[in-house]
Amino acid sequence: MAVLPMQHIRIYALKENRKAILELLQRRGAVEITDPKISSSLFQKMDTSTAQSTFEKSAATAQQALEAVLALAPEKGGLLKMLEGRRSLSLEDYENRVKEREEISKIASRIVLLQKEIGDQKAEIVRLQTQIEALTPWYALDISMRVKETKNARVFIGIFPQEYTEAGLKEAIAKADSSLSVPVCEIVSSLNQQTCTFLMCKKSEGEAMETAIRSLGFSYPQNPSKVPPKKRQEILQERVEKAEAIIRKDEEEILSYQDQTDRLRFLADYYTMRTDKYAVLGRLAQSPHTFLVTGYVVKEEAPALQKELEENYQAFVELSDPGKKEDVPVKLKNNGFSSPVEPVLEGYSMPGRGEVDPCSVMAIFYYVLFGMMLSDAGYGLIMVLGCGWVLHKYRRSMESGLRKTLTMFLYSGISTTFWGVMFGGYFGNAIPMIAQTFFHTNVAIAPLWFDPVSDPMRLLVFSLLLGVIHLFAGLGMQFYQLAKQHKWADAIYDVVFWYLLVGGLIVYMLSTPLVTGMLALTFLLPENVGLVGAVLAGIGAVGIIATSGRSSRSFGKRLLKGLYGLYGISSWLSDVLSYSRLLALGLATGVIANVFNQMGAMAGDGIIGAIFFAVVFVIGHVLNIAINLLGAYVHTNRLQYVEFFGKFYEGGGRKFSPFSIKTKFFTIKEEQ
Repeated sequence: MAVLPMQHIRIYALKENRKAILELLQRRGAVEITDPKISSSLFQKMDTSTAQSTFEKSAATAQQALEAVLALAPEKGGLLKMLEGRRSLSLEDYENRVKEREEISKIASRIVLLQKEIGDQKAEIVRLQTQIEALTPWYALDISMRVKETKNARVFIGIFPQEYTEAGLKEAIAKADSSLSVPVCEIVSSLNQQTCTFLMCKKSEGEAMETAIRSLGFSYPQNPSKVPPKKRQEILQERVEKAEAIIRKDEEEILSYQDQTDRLRFLADYYTMRTDKYAVLGRLAQSPHTFLVTGYVVKEEAPALQKELEENYQAFVELSDPGKKEDVPVKLKNNGFSSPVEPVLEGYSMPGRGEVDPCSVMAIFYYVLFGMMLSDAGYGLIMVLGCGWVLHKYRRSMESGLRKTLTMFLYSGISTTFWGVMFGGYFGNAIPMIAQTFFHTNVAIAPLWFDPVSDPMRLLVFSLLLGVIHLFAGLGMQFYQLAKQHKWADAIYDVVFWYLLVGGLIVYMLSTPLVTGMLALTFLLPENVGLVGAVLAGIGAVGIIATSGRSSRSFGKRLLKGLYGLYGISSWLSDVLSYSRLLALGLATGVIANVFNQMGAMAGDGIIGAIFFAVVFVIGHVLNIAINLLGAYVHTNRLQYVEFFGKFYEGGGRKFSPFSIKTKFFTIKEEQ
């Protein structure tokens, strides 16, 4: 377990080498760039916001073009393709592709233009179809909907908000104005809550007629057709077909570019890199002929980088150790067993100043606790085989973060298999259930230790014991941190006294018949041993009271803070009891698995029974492993974050974030 030491790096170089140096730093991913602190007026910063915006738009265009092609011609692979990670390009291949960027940019722009036209045409089709739908009730009308009058008559073409018959409409108009006569009243169509009508009356009665029908809710159509509705429908349909033809033509042209997806991906990554590069460029201090890069670099990597920059680019590189109060970024270095839990640690917080990397100790307990919560050998084997196959198949291309996560689940699967064998769980009680149901015999694999379903108290005691060990390990980490800082007195006050108090109380309680009987223990510590435990606990309690308030000068405050510090023993009780979740989740996995096995066996033996059992078995255990896998992950993290870290770890560190290739599809690999 290690938090790698960092150094300041300052790179002074000629402007003519600026591009090459920045691209080297980006490919290496070794330096976290910081804003330089300079007082000289010779150095200035350049505004790169316009260039960044241009590159961002170019990257977005390439990404949009790629998505347009893939929407019409999806690539095979699905989820497994995502596991491949980014493709590695040699520096020579990268430079050759860069030379083609103008050509592929034109293709990307053309695809985006076609996609926009397709979108416009689809919107036009929706608009036209809305108009066609609005014309549907008027198909029986054989004249223009805009006709308002003839030489001697007024014409009303419109809609009433209720259903009328011809006779009913005439009667309603007569009631509205008894002086009116309606020479022509024609119902064009009648639907629920709507009647489309054609009315005609004498021109002299036009105003009175409009007043009367308005009182009945009459309204003119919003978009009356200039030609007969049926003819208008035919015109609109032709326009729809024309728009569909344009869409088909554009889609065919987009599909013709499906062999360009690889180049489009590169283009998106290239402009993403350019955006990041110019963001850094805007932070550099520059004079007319030189520039300055400042930042942090991992100490063990600094000499090689310094040598390369000075020999190849005639740069002057200055390295120095950071100050004690600086906000130095944090980078971890762990072995293959511990590094898989680094993402879990990062999810909480990176180590703060003076803190150690807890991953090595954390990994041991993480795998053990995870395995106990799932504790089924069948489920564990599925995890091991699944994660192992994926890690092997994509071992050369998988991204580091995903590889760590899958490796963590691989080790957790091994632990799950171990505890499943210890507790006798193989897809619950699937083996004896299958043997009894289909072969009418009793076959079972006995647990190497015990069956938690039949002896839950033993598992509870073991869970609490494991919790105490886990918490004591956290205290040990605190002692190590304080000792590393040469704070030996604090290590005694804040760690040793708590070891004496908690450890002594545990020893004393194990010497009392009440506690051992309640926990169903088969042993009882001698009374003399219990007395020694009580004395040690007393020494620890007195020490905590005397030292918890040592930062205060007042005796009264020290005493009160000491008593409050001793009250912290209550948190130890709640912390230890939190490990009872090992019992709860372990039992839940086994009991639910047994229930599904019992449900599958309800159809009895025979072909139908076997098919029914297989269906219930697969569905039930898939659900069970999914639910309890999530539960084991969440609660294992909780035991680390709340109980274990609560004893020594504060975090607050900032993760090392170097200037690097933050692309989506490709990464550049240089020949060493």
